[in-house]
Amino acid sequence: MMKIKIFRAFHFLLTIISCSVSAAAQSPAAPPPVTAATLQQVAASLQMYVEKLPEMPKLYGYTTNPTGSPIPANLTIGMYETQWKFHRNLPATTVFAYGTSALTATVPGPTIEALHGVTTYVTWQNHLPQSHILPFDTTIATAIPSHGGVPTVVHLHGGIHPPQSDGNPFAWFTAGFRDTGSAWTESTYLYPNVQHAGNLWYHDHALGLTRVNLLAGLIGSYVIRDPTEDSTLDLPRGEFDRHLMVFDRSFYKDGSLYMNYTGDNPTIHPQWQPEYFGDAIIVNGKAWPYLRVQRRKYRFRIINSSNARYFRFSLTNGLSFVQVGSDASFLRSPVTTRSILLAPSEIADVVIDFSTTSANQSELTNDAPFPYPTGSAVDQLNSKVMKFIIIPSASILPDKSTAPSILKNYPTPTTAGASTTRYIVLYEYESATGNPTHLYINGKSFFAPVTETPKSGTTEVWEVINLTQDNHPLHIHLAEFQAIKVQQIVDLAGFTSCMKTMNDAIACNVTGHVTGNLLSVPDYEKTWKNVVKIEPGNQTTVVVKFNLIDNDAPYPFDATAQPGYVYHCHILDHEDNEMIRPLKLVA
Repeated sequence: MMKIKIFRAFHFLLTIISCSVSAAAQSPAAPPPVTAATLQQVAASLQMYVEKLPEMPKLYGYTTNPTGSPIPANLTIGMYETQWKFHRNLPATTVFAYGTSALTATVPGPTIEALHGVTTYVTWQNHLPQSHILPFDTTIATAIPSHGGVPTVVHLHGGIHPPQSDGNPFAWFTAGFRDTGSAWTESTYLYPNVQHAGNLWYHDHALGLTRVNLLAGLIGSYVIRDPTEDSTLDLPRGEFDRHLMVFDRSFYKDGSLYMNYTGDNPTIHPQWQPEYFGDAIIVNGKAWPYLRVQRRKYRFRIINSSNARYFRFSLTNGLSFVQVGSDASFLRSPVTTRSILLAPSEIADVVIDFSTTSANQSELTNDAPFPYPTGSAVDQLNSKVMKFIIIPSASILPDKSTAPSILKNYPTPTTAGASTTRYIVLYEYESATGNPTHLYINGKSFFAPVTETPKSGTTEVWEVINLTQDNHPLHIHLAEFQAIKVQQIVDLAGFTSCMKTMNDAIACNVTGHVTGNLLSVPDYEKTWKNVVKIEPGNQTTVVVKFNLIDNDAPYPFDATAQPGYVYHCHILDHEDNEMIRPLKLVA
């Protein structure tokens, strides 16, 4: 994370560390030691662009009545231990996967397609075994069941829904609900789908196990469609509208998932490390796949579902992205760009017109350092994502799709009329060796009393100050928000020293320190989002709305109910080690 010497610390030769953990909470026995070279050799042995890009199974979050009108659907989705082939040259991998049965479970899980204004009900069931397939660290705050099993809880990322359905980290449960967390109340979640059409995704959110459960495979996409809006915008649809869930993994020779068993501070945290970076790039569950496309426009909903890796995507052979949306919202107007930077959990909704090149192929590539922005440069493996094979022009189907000059008019973000201004400060703490031990927001652990209590229906300004060397993707549950200003902090060392002593931005003369260079917010991020990148050494001014942004309407449910919501960094290794805080709306 912060020190070059530990950027890839998880690739050091592994050693087996014994730790005093109850039988109910034990990680699996450590495998034989492995070197970074071996992990890279395994990834390099997987031939690129020989696996066809899968399209994940689709589940509909609505049904129809006898008159043909859409009505709410009731879905049952389970979590299963199963085998998954990430590549034809790699033995099957044991994973945790979402699906309607053990036979149909996939990585990623099924795509849930919902309709704007039609409620979807999902009963999430845990069918996972008594023990985890990956190591975890009980020296950080972790859900520990009394009777064994793998704690899980599902969060619909970007969803606007009641707090009981948010997937609170304390609302975890094990198989058969034998053990449950303190915030667990119900097995069926209600997703009202009252927000505008857009792209979301669902993933595990159990206390202290989010990084482990997602790494094991518990991810899936969710899309809210609005038929009226679809016909007005006339973007590519049907077979020309695809999801791309992109993430990274490393594998042992036997195909099993690699995750380090030794922490960067093993005497403090036997297993936890500040970031996970895999050697193989996976798209829709396949390593470096290909997709045959016609010489026409396609829409791709690209989700960065990595634990920690940023992607800066580009296309070869002169192709560009026309970005129409970011996270769960449309942009006001399409933005043409040659590259797109996506933080973990961030989503780009793009159109690619394959008729604008005479080439017969184009690669989707990546050049984002890891950790971002000052980490190691990508190597040959990390720089490749997938290939598009463009079929001959004779196979073209008529393409009448278009991206209009105005996509959507949302309220303009403004600090005028904001009910409150809050200072949100991101800290990192290190051991005597200079290695990270934990990360806090506002100098407080997740268990400290709630301090962010916005009034439901209001707009706030959050001044988010990043005192670390990493870029952090800030995710606020329930709210939608925009970054409107990014400015450098001068005398960062002096301001950081004051903040770590006083933890009071006003007392440390924040206005006197935030006077440096201004950074621009990319045009493709200028909309209402559920993830905003927080630049290191800068203060990012974020306008946060706690209502429905389409018409400033109040939430059609009690957003002030227990257990409330949370906000956190979406680098999962950071979130699990307490870069997360409670968020409680009040009337």
